[in-house]
Amino acid sequence: MTGLPASGKTTIALELEQRFKAMGRNVEVLDGDEVRKGLSSDLGFSKEDRQQHAKRVTFVAKVLTRNDVIVLVGLISPFRAFRQAAREEIGDFLEVFVDTSLDECISRDPKGLYKLALDGKIKDLTGLQDPYEAPEDPELVIPTEDVTVEQAADMVMDTLRDHGYL
Repeated sequence: MTGLPASGKTTIALELEQRFKAMGRNVEVLDGDEVRKGLSSDLGFSKEDRQQHAKRVTFVAKVLTRNDVIVLVGLISPFRAFRQAAREEIGDFLEVFVDTSLDECISRDPKGLYKLALDGKIKDLTGLQDPYEAPEDPELVIPTEDVTVEQAADMVMDTLRDHGYL
């Protein structure tokens, strides 16, 4: 899942995680912020560092996927090229665009990142100071301002079924 900070990627992933666990499936959520704390704590937010972070997440997702684990990745992943590289590397891959307006993300702002960026304390927030390239042809677009978390999860489950993953 890709989208701006505070778009709802993690919230949707956690709802899906519970559903898969209830089905008895092996599932792992790779949240960008959480992975960054452990696997990429040595990286900053330059384009090169973001690419390296994406490569690390891709590697972990690939290893888990080939071991029959459903991997739900919630990563801003701001550049189309990074997401295309992940698709090619992993193979079993669906791109889900968590489509939320910048204004809505700013109003949600659960971590206070937008406030810090607007106050000049953060200089590289994706979607505000740094670019975000929305997907051109994702398998699914979730308009989070128009659907509940449960409906968003239903949309993902339906898309997984439609593509033969469930």
